[in-house]
Amino acid sequence: GLRTWHSFRDVTQVLGNRKFDLLLGLQVYLKAGILTALIQSKVKLGFDRARARDMQWLFTNRRIPQHAPQHVQDQYFEFLHFIGVNPKPINWDLQLSDSEKEAQAAFFSRIGKRTCAVVVATSKREKNWTSDGYARVLEEVESTHGLTPVIIGGPSTVERAIANKIMTSTKATVLDTLGNNIRKLVWILEGSSLLISPDTGPLHISRALGTPVVSLFGHTNPNRSGPYRAFRDLIVNGYEQHSREEYPAIREYRDGMKHVTVDNVLEKVSLALERYLITEEEVT
Repeated sequence: GLRTWHSFRDVTQVLGNRKFDLLLGLQVYLKAGILTALIQSKVKLGFDRARARDMQWLFTNRRIPQHAPQHVQDQYFEFLHFIGVNPKPINWDLQLSDSEKEAQAAFFSRIGKRTCAVVVATSKREKNWTSDGYARVLEEVESTHGLTPVIIGGPSTVERAIANKIMTSTKATVLDTLGNNIRKLVWILEGSSLLISPDTGPLHISRALGTPVVSLFGHTNPNRSGPYRAFRDLIVNGYEQHSREEYPAIREYRDGMKHVTVDNVLEKVSLALERYLITEEEVT
C-alpha cells in the first residue's frame, strides 16, 4: 500500500548518497528487489534464478550457485561461503544490557515461579493454531508442570484477538505481555523455561538463546524453517502426511495445523521439561 511506497522513499532519503561494495539480497520477493534497485552497490548478490521469486534476479548482478533445497539458515550461509566467509562456529550472541537484566530480574521475581512463554499467533493465518487448543494446553502447563504461562508477541489485532479468546476460556492464570517491545520479548524468552510457538520470529529467537521451544508446524515445512539444528525432538509435526513421510526442505505449504492436537503439544511439553529443564536440585 501507500505506506510501503513511503518506506521506499525513506530508504532513498537515508541511503541515496551512500555507495556500498556489497549488498546481500537474502530475500526473494519483489519488495526486496525494489530496495536492492534503490541502493547503490558495486556487487548486488542474490539467489540463483531457480530459487529467486518475483523476478528478483533482475535486481542483482551476481548470484550464488544453484543448490539443492535445505534449511533457510543454511541457504543464508551460502552467501557467506560465496564471499569466502566461514560461518562457523555459529554464535548469535544475543546479549542483555545491565538495565535489561535488572528489568528481567524484577519481572521474574514478581512471578515467583518458572514460566512458559507462549506465542499465540503469526501474521499468516494458516500458521496459527486454535485459541481453544492453547487454552487447554496452558491449563496443563500450570496445573501439571507448575509453570506460569506468559503470552508474548506484538501489538497486532490478530494476536490481541486470539490472546483475549484464550484468556477468557482458560482456567490458567496467564500473564499477557503483548506489545511492541522486542527487547522485552527477548529477555522474557531468555528467562523462561520453555516456549510454545508456531513458525514465527520468537521461535527462532528462542532457539538462538538456547531456550527449549515446542514448535507447532502444519502450514510450513519444518525441514526448511524449523528450529535450526536444535530442539527437533520438540516439533509438533502437523505438516507430515504420515509418521514416516520423507520430504525435502522445499517451500511447499500445507493445510496441516488442523492436525496439531492438545495431546500432541502436551506430549512435547513433557518431553521438553524432562530433557532440557534444569531443576533446582541439579543447580544446588
